[in-house]
Amino acid sequence: MANCLIPDHYPNQIDITRTPLAFGDRAVPRLNRELNDSILLTRQRALRSLCDYLHDPEHIASCISEEIPTSLKQLLSDVDPFCRYKSAECLYVLSCNSNGRNAIVNQDIIQNLSILFDDQEIMARKNAHKTIEMVSEFSIGAEGIVKLKLIKILVEKLKTELDEIKDFILDTLHFCMQVDTAQALSSQAMEVFTNLLKHESKTIRAKAARDIFDLSIPLEGKLEALKFDTVATLVNLLKDKDSIVRCKSALAIEAIAITTPGKYSCIKAGAIESLVELLNDELSEMRVNALKAITCLAEAPEGRKELLDHIEKIKKLLDDNVPIVSKHAGIAVRIITWKP
Repeated sequence: MANCLIPDHYPNQIDITRTPLAFGDRAVPRLNRELNDSILLTRQRALRSLCDYLHDPEHIASCISEEIPTSLKQLLSDVDPFCRYKSAECLYVLSCNSNGRNAIVNQDIIQNLSILFDDQEIMARKNAHKTIEMVSEFSIGAEGIVKLKLIKILVEKLKTELDEIKDFILDTLHFCMQVDTAQALSSQAMEVFTNLLKHESKTIRAKAARDIFDLSIPLEGKLEALKFDTVATLVNLLKDKDSIVRCKSALAIEAIAITTPGKYSCIKAGAIESLVELLNDELSEMRVNALKAITCLAEAPEGRKELLDHIEKIKKLLDDNVPIVSKHAGIAVRIITWKP
């Protein structure tokens, strides 16, 4: 027999931690109102619902038109740690969309996100760096970060941040240095990257070597690499167990070895023997990077003399299945066998 007792718990399908969405085009305006509500629980529930709502790309445009990014910008400085980290997470989801990235840059939200770099809440710092990294992958974002002079702050954070956050910072610096390397050079980034080459994480070692390559593109960066133990450490990494670390290390050596002092520094550190061993690697990118570095070192008489002992091994790559490998093998052979 049925009874009229009212249960004292919510039905299973209702999540009390999230704000119920309004119907149709009223959903976003209601979320925006609740994001700006004075009651903490209301803001928290709205942020949870908004984060789920933004994962549908079709909702991005309506959220931007209703000034959701502006509300999230204000919540980045909320007194509640949950509101700060969840608003940063919402901005990260926005940054995965082209319109969302433009909104973040145009509304100067990057500056507000950078304030979270010093937040005591780990998740707030992580989500802030994730968002900055995603924005930096595109020129408009990288230029905005450089314009705000955040490079020095990011380099300093590499010394103290958690390893999982260092990954995002290294990626951010990689994209920003493609726009401008001056700030990184003035921030002693080469020394910081060199120290990270000895890190226990293979991902951080590989990204540090890649960033050294980026920083070594201008002449100032090449000279900076000779001031520290950069070359010797990179040569040691050519024997690293991880193939990506070896590949990026060879790439960095190639950039440093373009100058005469760089060539002799690499030769003195024993780079030639290690680079020749990489010519048999299964990774085609590895073989190309090794051949480019060998070609640079062969331009020095001492390097050419040492490489003549390995010329037959290099000639075997002339018939490599990958066209770009055979191309650079031909260039290397021509430089090594050159006679005045």
